Amino acid sequence: MVTQRTGNRGLSAVTAALVLSVTGTTASLLAYRRTVETLLRANAELLRRLDLAEEQRREADRRAARVEYQRDHRNLLLTAVADPDLLPVLDAFERSLPAQEQKQYLFANTLYVHALHGYRVGLLNRSELLGHVRVLFQSATVRAYWEATRHHRASLPYDSEEAELGRMTDDLLAELDDADTDEWWVVGDGGPED
Repeated sequence: MVTQRTGNRGLSAVTAALVLSVTGTTASLLAYRRTVETLLRANAELLRRLDLAEEQRREADRRAARVEYQRDHRNLLLTAVADPDLLPVLDAFERSLPAQEQKQYLFANTLYVHALHGYRVGLLNRSELLGHVRVLFQSATVRAYWEATRHHRASLPYDSEEAELGRMTDDLLAELDDADTDEWWVVGDGGPED
């Protein structure tokens, strides 16, 4: 008798090939997925670094603009102080001041703004700024200037950096006035350094 083969052996080979093919495809897809995920993470990191570099560039531009603005401010003040006809333009005090006193106030303003600018561009930390202010306010003329410009600071937005530093200066002056020591250079702690 002749036995017929039904081809089960052939189907097993086809099935095995199909399983291997599907397994290989699955492994390839998983490898592809891992590669894509790795590339996406690398791309996200690259974008984060680019954003950081852009922010640093913008901050450098802001600092350069501040430096230029401060230079212009100083030059304008020097021009006004040198020309008696221009000095009255800067008279923004609550009472009329003689030219000599106005020049002294403008110089006091320039000294204060200079220290403030050093802080803003990162040359001074808050404690060092406080030290500069502490020295400046040993002068009665600087204190008189500060009092004469109180209304200027009152117009600043409360949460602005300049208003905060003005309050810090006011607090320091109060501490200096209340201090029981002649060692004015140790008055005021300046808070946290930044």
